Amino acid sequence: MREAAGTPPRRAALEILAQVRQGRAFDAALTGSVEALTDPDRRLAHELAAGVLRQRSLLDQQLGPLISRGWSSVAAELQDILRLGAYQILALERVPAHAAVDTSVALARQTGGPGAAGFVNAVLRRLTRVGPGVARPQDDPAERLAAEHSHPVWLVHRWIDAFGLAQAEGLLRWNNTRPRLVAQPARLSLVQLADEWRSAGLQFEPAPYGAGLIASLSRPTELPGYRAGHFIIQDPAQALLAGFIDPPADAIVYDACAAPGGKTVTLGRRVERIVGGEIKRLRARRLADNLRRAGSGHEHVVVADARRPPVRPVDVVLVDAPCLGTGTIARHPDARWRMTPEALNHIVALQRELLESAAGAVAPGGLLVYSTCSVEPEENRDQVESFLREAAPAFPSALLSSEGDLQILPQLHGMDGAYAARLRRSA
Repeated sequence: MREAAGTPPRRAALEILAQVRQGRAFDAALTGSVEALTDPDRRLAHELAAGVLRQRSLLDQQLGPLISRGWSSVAAELQDILRLGAYQILALERVPAHAAVDTSVALARQTGGPGAAGFVNAVLRRLTRVGPGVARPQDDPAERLAAEHSHPVWLVHRWIDAFGLAQAEGLLRWNNTRPRLVAQPARLSLVQLADEWRSAGLQFEPAPYGAGLIASLSRPTELPGYRAGHFIIQDPAQALLAGFIDPPADAIVYDACAAPGGKTVTLGRRVERIVGGEIKRLRARRLADNLRRAGSGHEHVVVADARRPPVRPVDVVLVDAPCLGTGTIARHPDARWRMTPEALNHIVALQRELLESAAGAVAPGGLLVYSTCSVEPEENRDQVESFLREAAPAFPSALLSSEGDLQILPQLHGMDGAYAARLRRSA
């Protein structure tokens, strides 16, 4: 029996959601689920899966009252099918309501038979008739914002405490925006890259603080100069880190947690030599591939544990530490649902170990640079409060904290959140 038009991208989105529910990262689930689709269907599958993850709490609020036995009585897979249908009905004006219902019913029939199909049909048709309901007002601002913006309430409490109510809401809104594709110059300068794209008729705009070009296309391989290594894909927050470090031209650098290699490529054009370390072989291979495509020849890869630096003391050691990733939730819509206070405590301990180990690989007078893509103080300021802080000269003051550390907040600076501190070792 021939599959109904419009079903393949929705079935792919359902598969992505199932894999995310089982613990797989969104990017990995996306790559494996859309390979057989056409480009328009790939984009739709991506939009549907990411949209459901970004608005999960809000969708559940709308669907729950329509089910007599309660939302928790619905099997997980049927919940995802209902969320996909509801997201299209409530958030995608270009998708007719009947198409959203019909394709959702088709998915339910494929996965659960006629009974599941009838149930999904009844719930979604009821939603199209009654429209979006009004959520019950929450007395607690954190609970209200968590429900409105689909975030765990414990994270929202933290951000209100850290940034205040208005800034916390700004961060939540940013996290639900679609991330932009930003290119950083590699084998071409920024001016040359802009000229190449302009000559190819590509639309683009400058990234915040001049840190790269925001492309109009969504797939890096479609951009002029990709295979020649003229650029790398990297958010402005991470690209700005190289300027913050400001290493001497004759420096030897050890990038302790280097994969996938964006910072290694950028720093490789500034210094005499950089060694990129990565503990996992698969990630090290990806790092090597990126360096071959876009590197300058100054970069070298080694499989190594950052807790046991494989280098003698060098001029600069960069620890771009594993972190909770709260600065990149917009780019990873599934991550918010995997974050827990326990995970934060665990990763803070690992960061401390990495920082202390890396300090021993810094030559007297050299720099130890610690960075994360997190906005949590435990992972940032609190990790380095015992070290001497030194801000880079001539760096945009708007991006520096009162202590001189690099502190980028999505809701203020229009890019991924990030943090970095420069730590100079005494003789």
